[in-house]
Amino acid sequence: MKSISCALGLALVLMTSCNKNFIELTPVSTVSVDVLYKTDKDFQDAVVGVYSGFRVPYQNFWQFSDLRGDDAKHDLANGLESIRTDTFLNDYSDNILLTSWRGYYSIITNANSILAKIDGVNSAVVINKDRHIGETKFLRALAYFNLVRIFGDVPLVTTPISPEDAYKTGREKVDKIYDEVIIKDLLDAETKLPVKYTGADVGRATRGAAKALLGKVYLTRKDFVKAEEKLKDVTTLGYTLLKNYNDLFDYTKDEHHSEYIFDIEYLAGGIGLGSTFTNTFTLEFQSGGKALVDELSRVYGILAGATAASGGNPTAGMFAAFDPKDLRKDISVATGVIGADGKFIALSTTGVTSFSKKYMAPLKANNDSPANWKVIRYADVLLMLAEAMNENGKTTEALTYLNQVRQRAGLAGYTGLTKDDIREKVYLERRLELYLEGHRWFDLVRTGRALTTMAPFGMKPYMTVFPIPLTELEIIHNPAVFAQNPGYE
Repeated sequence: MKSISCALGLALVLMTSCNKNFIELTPVSTVSVDVLYKTDKDFQDAVVGVYSGFRVPYQNFWQFSDLRGDDAKHDLANGLESIRTDTFLNDYSDNILLTSWRGYYSIITNANSILAKIDGVNSAVVINKDRHIGETKFLRALAYFNLVRIFGDVPLVTTPISPEDAYKTGREKVDKIYDEVIIKDLLDAETKLPVKYTGADVGRATRGAAKALLGKVYLTRKDFVKAEEKLKDVTTLGYTLLKNYNDLFDYTKDEHHSEYIFDIEYLAGGIGLGSTFTNTFTLEFQSGGKALVDELSRVYGILAGATAASGGNPTAGMFAAFDPKDLRKDISVATGVIGADGKFIALSTTGVTSFSKKYMAPLKANNDSPANWKVIRYADVLLMLAEAMNENGKTTEALTYLNQVRQRAGLAGYTGLTKDDIREKVYLERRLELYLEGHRWFDLVRTGRALTTMAPFGMKPYMTVFPIPLTELEIIHNPAVFAQNPGYE
């Protein structure tokens, strides 16, 4: 999948792709695209374009999912949008909001076009018709899932739409979007997608990815019975935890391992398809100190003098949450490194107090990292399953799945816990296992702990969602049709 990924950055009603078949595609409102959807390869290439659309919004996803929570902070005085996200001062003109909004709706627009065209094609000609539908629906569901978790009520569009109709399309309730699109798409996708791929297709959405995302959706909606069912299914599909937690973040190895379920794929190599994650989370000289930065460059193969944002700084609370014996701690949260001479090289004293090594990867050019973004991996599934089973009164069985993750980290398994105890232990284990991987803020919101946890950091009750981008409000310019989220007016 990495070998055929291509960049995609689109406006709401435009479809473009770096695959030759789609370079010349003009706005769908002004040209028929029937001639571009004939063969199986035409649809396969179109689906690749939908995958590629996630590459841009996921570059900043960590700010919504991690920086917003209590485990990460922004130490530097620069990076105004990061500071505002960290301190609950987001302004509706923040570019991160618009980039994410338009990125996800570009994905949805492309998916809708594919689904509209593929419905009536001959499956004898388009031999992978079911798979194309399954992949497209999985991706549309993921886009909508992120949209509603970030913004709350959003426009619901499931068919190609003209600019004129777009101006009249208001926001739909979150529950309706879950019921009519996200859940239905994933239920259909899980029946149409294969269990695994081979060759260049590895990295596409699988049946396990659809079931795992559906389990997360059900967990978010507190439908623990259905969540348990879907997540238990995932455990039968051949996934296993890697023996060494740190191997998850060794980018010299294949990221499509036994714990992999679904990533946003990036490809380093000087062709504009690498990720920005190494640059985002690595340390600049001023923040880290030359000796520390040089050592990181030596160990991980990071470009000397690489642009660095020193982002995603672990909080004191995150450090305190780790047991000293936890094998995940060193790579997750750090204040320095052990140098080649065996001596500890600490951060400098210029404001940055901590960093994470999770995205330190070989980097030969700025913003060209091979690091993928892990949307779902098997440890996440095991912890969600433990949570769902515990809520369903199956505390003994829940401990089995919780302890698999804990014991991989070198810690003793739990025994004899009550239902309430297990609930808190699962929440804690998710913090430790999934730090800086896109889960903490959404876990706080879905479990009803966001305000209690984050009020000391500036959160107000209405801030479980972010403001709607100003540009989108101005386009429609009718609060009766398209209003701002309450509290952000």
